[in-house]
Amino acid sequence: MGQLNWTFDDDLAAMFAALKQDWAKLRGARIFMTGGTGFIGRWMLEALRDADMRLRLDIEVTILTRNPAAFRLKAPHLFDHPAFRFVAGDVLMLEADGNRYTHMLHAATDASADLNENDPCRMFDTVVQGTRRALDFAVACKAERFFFFSSGAVYGPQPWELIHVGEDWRGGPEQLNPRAAYAEGKRAAEMLCAIYAKQFGLDVVNARIFALLGPLLSLDIHFAAGNFIRDALAGRTIQIQGDGTAVRSYLYAADLTIWLWTILLCAHRGSVYNVGSEKGVSIAELANCVGSVLGGGRPEILGRPDPGWNPGRYVPSTALIRRELGLSPTIGIEEAIRRTAIWNGWQG
Repeated sequence: MGQLNWTFDDDLAAMFAALKQDWAKLRGARIFMTGGTGFIGRWMLEALRDADMRLRLDIEVTILTRNPAAFRLKAPHLFDHPAFRFVAGDVLMLEADGNRYTHMLHAATDASADLNENDPCRMFDTVVQGTRRALDFAVACKAERFFFFSSGAVYGPQPWELIHVGEDWRGGPEQLNPRAAYAEGKRAAEMLCAIYAKQFGLDVVNARIFALLGPLLSLDIHFAAGNFIRDALAGRTIQIQGDGTAVRSYLYAADLTIWLWTILLCAHRGSVYNVGSEKGVSIAELANCVGSVLGGGRPEILGRPDPGWNPGRYVPSTALIRRELGLSPTIGIEEAIRRTAIWNGWQG
């Protein structure tokens, strides 16, 4: 049946328990973070705030955001946390501020399907030039570690016969297809990270993040899982825009957060890890799963052409992170759907 009595505090407790032995490595840390007000960044901050309140870590975290006032309205408990300082700015204009930071987390990327489709030039610049600015900032502030939030998109279209794509896969985006601007941008940004590691001695670690699901995810953007949950909660027929054959996998956001903080705090210099679930499901299967968990009729398949960069398979191998850092998912897709729905007002 799952946990209909679940609350967000349950995830905070689970994240703290999983990371309890590692949080002390951040004691006295001075962190600079881009992208801290997005879905992934906010989960990172929720876990860090909770740990700081429990352990009094004496941390200072500076978060770059384009609109601090809007985030204050959305998450006042984070905005007003005494260890957090939100500063207005755009990563494309980032300049060294003269302060010393021990850790730099670069998570700023607008993963907007609309931007990728209609302004791929800006998408590419945001990823590549934004990363260059962040790397320059890290060198200037003498950061001890730079954490780049990359994407599984760097592998390009995944062959159907490749069930799980590993970190050693040497595929790539279609470089003559403008829809690959985001993917090719992340790939180029990873090269920049490698260059800065070699040329400037920067300690870089990298997470290639795949599809995600959980509370705080917007239900009204281009993510199919969120759209399906939105439709089910509204009592509407779940609509599959394409033919339903594309395959994805979904890592629950609390598991994601545990993995990311573990990479920052425990991974060896130069490490690159896939971050995601290995349990692939077709979009049609996902729609049926949402309907089964939340109630609703048979999904409607519209069969429209897929406008995205990858209408095929997108499922990682996580053997490396399991072997080296001992990480694996703890929350399955049904429970992830249930908790996301509860967060959005569903009462079962």
